[in-house]
Amino acid sequence: MPPLAEEPAVPGGGLAIAAESLYLANLLLVPGVAFVVLLWLWLKHRVDGAVLARAHLAQTLSASVWAGVLLVAANVLILALGGYRGPHVWTVVITYFTVCHSMLVVFGAYGLAKAMADQCWRFPLVGRPLPADCPQAVAF
Repeated sequence: MPPLAEEPAVPGGGLAIAAESLYLANLLLVPGVAFVVLLWLWLKHRVDGAVLARAHLAQTLSASVWAGVLLVAANVLILALGGYRGPHVWTVVITYFTVCHSMLVVFGAYGLAKAMADQCWRFPLVGRPLPADCPQAVAF
């Protein structure tokens, strides 16, 4: 009987997939909880982990922090425009989710696909520089 799952061809592939999955879980399913696990993984593997894993952990952590900054900025804008009972609340909320949140989710799905293909990938605008020795380093 064949094995149920194959070992990744590049060291750190499983951790790279976990990082991208946690990033998406942070945005979509369990915000905060997934971020704490992602932060713990980054702290544990940032120095001695495989290149692929370190690259994906750094990218997803950076993008998660930027996602939090954008969420706080949207709330500050809502408060500046009259609070949560003001007339501009839904304009800001819909614009934030349509532009920012959706973009971060799509980039996370693309990053997950790259992790599953054992390739490095850099998030546009919010990503950290890739190490020179990343396997098939591709900037979006």
